[in-house]
Amino acid sequence: MQDVANLANVSLATVSFTINNSKPVSPKTRAKVEAAMKDLGYRRNAVGSALARGRTHVLALLYPALQHRFSPTSVRFFTSAADQARLRGYNLVLWPMSNDAEAVTELTSSGLVDGVVLMEVQLDDPRVVELSGSNIPFALIGRTRDTTGIPFVDVDFESAVENAVDRLIQLGHTDLVLIDGGVGNQLLGGYGPVARTRKAFGEVTAQRGLTGAIMSGLHSSAGGRELAKEFAAKHPKTTGVLMMNEHAGPGFVAGLQQAGYRLPHDISVLAIASSLDTASMSEPEMAVLISPADELGRLGVDALIDQIDKKDQPLPQLLIECSYSPGATMGRARSKKN
Repeated sequence: MQDVANLANVSLATVSFTINNSKPVSPKTRAKVEAAMKDLGYRRNAVGSALARGRTHVLALLYPALQHRFSPTSVRFFTSAADQARLRGYNLVLWPMSNDAEAVTELTSSGLVDGVVLMEVQLDDPRVVELSGSNIPFALIGRTRDTTGIPFVDVDFESAVENAVDRLIQLGHTDLVLIDGGVGNQLLGGYGPVARTRKAFGEVTAQRGLTGAIMSGLHSSAGGRELAKEFAAKHPKTTGVLMMNEHAGPGFVAGLQQAGYRLPHDISVLAIASSLDTASMSEPEMAVLISPADELGRLGVDALIDQIDKKDQPLPQLLIECSYSPGATMGRARSKKN
């Protein structure tokens, strides 16, 4: 910094004011300082500056990549959250770590981040327990079983299931199957989206007087094709499917057709909390209740930054509904096979 001050013929304090924007500096003086920095190859030491301020302006988005695959929907969460953080003067770092308390402790004790956003939340999430006992601000994109005093934003899975079931009922479907990714989430015990969707499916089908069953499969296109074989063998009379397994959806649609089903003449498939990108990968294109990933990414970051910058703000607890996009996999129910 002294070398920059000498070359620009200004004081050391002026260089500091220019770099940190801590006091007004005239445009002419700023240009001289910046030109000297460029000539000398000087780069501001962000780590040193953060240590001096006690703030890094870095947020961590924790995603358990070892236990849960990325999907087109999860990427929308990441990019939306990163854009919102940048707009509010922060940098967002994707932290692909396991879903355990020890990993969170290592991160929060490092002093590298000002706050944490958690994704892929379990009903009884050890990360939330650990963060609740720390001094670091956090927010969830998802929900725990007990949300008392915990800021969160989440998909309204209960509403999505009710919406999906009612759309199928309107088309005459009374025998339904929910397909989720429970098998692929064994390492995420009590994974919130799956647990809430299953519970809602059981309640809604019972209330509507429908026949309902649940199947689980791996998070892959191959897993979807295997699910189609199992479905054809076990549920020949079922005419409506709720697909809550984003990676398996296109494979499932392909597998149904290989098994002799005509979509939507023989069977209707409606994807839940998925994306248009994934829906368009199947032929025919799936109908889908689109996850509000962009909105939730922004709101999750806002919930965290508001805690950091505005200590007296109430903690948000928001549920956002999915939006429906019609596809070619929804049609009137066929008469049941004997």
